[in-house]
Amino acid sequence: QVQLVESGGGLVQAGGSLRLSCAAHKRTNSRSAMGWFRQAPGKEREFVAGISWSGGSTLYADFVKGRFTVSRDNALNTVYLQMNSLKPEDTAVYYCAASSGVLATRRNYDYWGPGTQVTVSS
Repeated sequence: QVQLVESGGGLVQAGGSLRLSCAAHKRTNSRSAMGWFRQAPGKEREFVAGISWSGGSTLYADFVKGRFTVSRDNALNTVYLQMNSLKPEDTAVYYCAASSGVLATRRNYDYWGPGTQVTVSS
């Protein structure tokens, strides 16, 4: 089965940090670029970060550059999103996604996790 499961969300004060993890079946994680998206109530889902299959290339949305870092450990079939200097506007449900390609991308994701809530208080 195709399965992506996020974890690590929670409540944090502004300026704090969280690390999200996305555990994937090898079937979907192998040679697959991965991405993180988020969606706040009443807003469209937006791209946050992406990483190539090799981990050698990353992409970030402008609003998280310098604060978030995406990484992966293919041996563990896990992708991470380290979030530092969190702001209240970062509050959203965060989703990980798997692409059918190997290059980091802002679009073209085929599989999605159920999401994990991140809430940043002011």
